[in-house]
Amino acid sequence: MQHLLRFLKPYRKELILGPFFKLLEAVFELIVPVVMAKIIDNGIAKGDAAYVGKMCALIVLLGICGLGFALTCQYFAAKCAFGFGTDLRSALYRHINTLSHTEIDRFGTSTLINRITSDATSAQTGVNMFIRLAVRAPFLIIGAIVMALLIDVKLSLIFLIIAPIVGLLLYFVMNRTVPMYRRNQQKLDTIARHTGENLDGMRVIRAFSRQKQEKDEFSQECADLEQSMLAVGRISAILNPLTFMIMNLGIVAVIWFGGMQINTGSLTQGDLTAFANYMTQILLAMVVMANLIVILTKAQASALRVQDVLSTPSSMTEGTAQPDRESEEVISFSHVDFAYAGAGDNSLDDISFTLKKGQTLGIIGGTGSGKSTLASLIPRYYDAKSGEIRIFGKPVQEYDTKALRKLIGVVPQKALLFSGTIAENLRWADADADEVQMQKALDIAQAAEFVGKLQYGMNTHLVQGGRNLSGGQKQRLTIARALTGQPAILILDDSMSALDYATDLALRTALKEQCSDMTIIMISQRATSLMDADLILVMDDGRCTGLGTHEELLEHCEEYREIYNSQMS
Repeated sequence: MQHLLRFLKPYRKELILGPFFKLLEAVFELIVPVVMAKIIDNGIAKGDAAYVGKMCALIVLLGICGLGFALTCQYFAAKCAFGFGTDLRSALYRHINTLSHTEIDRFGTSTLINRITSDATSAQTGVNMFIRLAVRAPFLIIGAIVMALLIDVKLSLIFLIIAPIVGLLLYFVMNRTVPMYRRNQQKLDTIARHTGENLDGMRVIRAFSRQKQEKDEFSQECADLEQSMLAVGRISAILNPLTFMIMNLGIVAVIWFGGMQINTGSLTQGDLTAFANYMTQILLAMVVMANLIVILTKAQASALRVQDVLSTPSSMTEGTAQPDRESEEVISFSHVDFAYAGAGDNSLDDISFTLKKGQTLGIIGGTGSGKSTLASLIPRYYDAKSGEIRIFGKPVQEYDTKALRKLIGVVPQKALLFSGTIAENLRWADADADEVQMQKALDIAQAAEFVGKLQYGMNTHLVQGGRNLSGGQKQRLTIARALTGQPAILILDDSMSALDYATDLALRTALKEQCSDMTIIMISQRATSLMDADLILVMDDGRCTGLGTHEELLEHCEEYREIYNSQMS
């Protein structure tokens, strides 16, 4: 937790006042046994009803004041803890957005979701309980021992014997459970990943009739987590009964030896009652302390997982340069190699080409040949292993990342839309886009016709992922979204696969006529979609096996000729 203390700085006042008021409540609680001893010795023993009534009223007053202090502490604790949790989640979300795809791939989506939700909430609960109980419980234990010493030193030796035994018990439980809680969170990550995959791939699972296998696998993962949580629960469960047993034996010893001292006259009945009350307070405080340690142990395990993300720097260093759209040379690859983290072989080897303003580059090749990987280097989702990539004459590493990506409109292979209206989705590329700008983008993307037929037009609400649209409609809307931002570079990553040939042709014609200054990179499996490109790059197993126009490649590149002939036949 110490790594996350910086998020508590804005809440110093609550962090101080909360324990302070809890301390006042504990002080009032420690006074009550003294008042009870006086009631027994000075009131009941002497038959003074007025004195008993006055002291009972004092106990009620002490209780009311203690309640007020407790409620005040709860307020400050909640304000501090929930503020801490909000700031922690915000910082974690911001930091995740600064990470490159390399780090995000390493962590995985499911574990990042768990860390920003479950782990952050666990750390927040730890802060809340720490403010409410971390001061009160130890103070009650120490205070009760001090008050007991003031009553009788000999009987207090019982406390001094019991306290180390309970302390060793707490240490044993904490030492065993911290690693187990960490492993449980990792298993929860696995379940979250499996759940996400199953929900996203529900149609595929049903298409292959894999429901039973997936249910069995999910049940096994849940059972594994259940067994692991039961194991840590069993260890944690011994705290309360053992603590109660030890403390109750202590109370028995106090009453036994205290009774002997009453018989000899060295101790009063009121003092013994107060002594037993202090013993009970210690017992309850020990139980609270045990539960607090369990909560803080969980919080510590979660805080380490959160800190693991926060302490991971991005592998990319961001520059400050701003793009110059006037440069004629828009994209230049010079002997670029790239490999994914942990991969044995390069995904790209020695890629070189130059693309000028207004030109179209077509990229074609077999599945897994590196087409999408190449495209992902242009907006700098990943950094090249070696070689140089220049955008508008400058290396991509020199650019401010936000400014660089503002230049580029990316349409990914998987058409992804967000819940909200069509207009809201289009404005992802340009938040200030007006209706004319969006309508133009829809016209070019060949989406205006079907959007116009919708009951609410551009104000039609889309469900998560755009699942109330067909595959072709989603693809056209994602293309329109990229065009709304009026990018200098447009990357179409096999994003017309769901379009029929006529719509494909109409889209390419509209791009050529209305976006003549835009540099386009078009990845496709269809040779017919790339025939009119100014330059075609043929990929095979991460290497460039051909670069030229359609006619040049037909004459000189065997791989391209095979692709073209297989499709034309």
